[in-house]
Amino acid sequence: MSTVTSDHLGHVADTVRPESHTAGERRAWLRPTLVMILRIALCFVFGLPLIFMIVSSFKPDTQIFGDLDSWAAFLPVGSLSMDNYTGVFGRVPFATFMINSVFISISTVVLGLLVNSMAAFALSRIEFRGQKVVIGIVLATLIVPFETMALPLLWWVNTIPYFDGSQGWLDTYAVQIIPFLANAFSIYLFYQYFDSIPKELDEAATVDGAGWFRIYRSIVMPLSGPAIATVAILTFLPAWNSYLWPLMVVQSEELRPVMVGIDYFKQMGSGAGVSWGQIMAYASMITVPVLALFVAFQKAFINSVASSGVKG
Repeated sequence: MSTVTSDHLGHVADTVRPESHTAGERRAWLRPTLVMILRIALCFVFGLPLIFMIVSSFKPDTQIFGDLDSWAAFLPVGSLSMDNYTGVFGRVPFATFMINSVFISISTVVLGLLVNSMAAFALSRIEFRGQKVVIGIVLATLIVPFETMALPLLWWVNTIPYFDGSQGWLDTYAVQIIPFLANAFSIYLFYQYFDSIPKELDEAATVDGAGWFRIYRSIVMPLSGPAIATVAILTFLPAWNSYLWPLMVVQSEELRPVMVGIDYFKQMGSGAGVSWGQIMAYASMITVPVLALFVAFQKAFINSVASSGVKG
């Protein structure tokens, strides 16, 4: 009886095992497929505005509005041309705006990295009286929106003397850069990362005769690559997208950044009217380069944010 039972169980096991193995393979194949489909669907949904913007930049205004009730609005079909792009350069000094934005953004990033990292270094590595109070004040400024400070800041920059002795900073590059160098969030990111670096390295460097600036320059900063990359990216994007502040403090056309240039297409007094095709072309030219830069450094960006975010 036991022999028959064992043979019977063996036969049942041989019968069931392939089916369960096939079901396991099916589940292992189905899950990543569903995840991939979900990712493609999300990319498609979030990418539709960008696709619409780029495709519409090649269409005349009449066709843009005519295609809104169908999927043709997202497809490069119909009367396509570069007229909108040539119209942009004929309507605004696009090259000047682009150069201004690049200069302002890069200057804000470079100087901001220096100012914020040095402030965070002092807060994390140098012990002094009232250190915790200073850190608390820095963090408290994170809850204050820029809009509440815009008018007081405008009054200050119009009152304090400029570098050449004249009064007021309005209509300069400096007024678009210097007020945004110190950033509470950037200081906090650097502070969190610096605090995770062993302070025994400072002690060893002090024994060798190094001062605080030497420790900052030769030890702490070279070990803070992820934090530097994160702060650089998070500083560049607001500087590039800045609109309200330049609109308030800059009057000269040769000093305006690209975001302010979008207002040129909404002015009705010139007789040109609102050209939505040119607006789409202008928006494409100021969006695609930044998007391409992000895609090129996507892995470094994700790694830097993850690395700096888990420190502390």
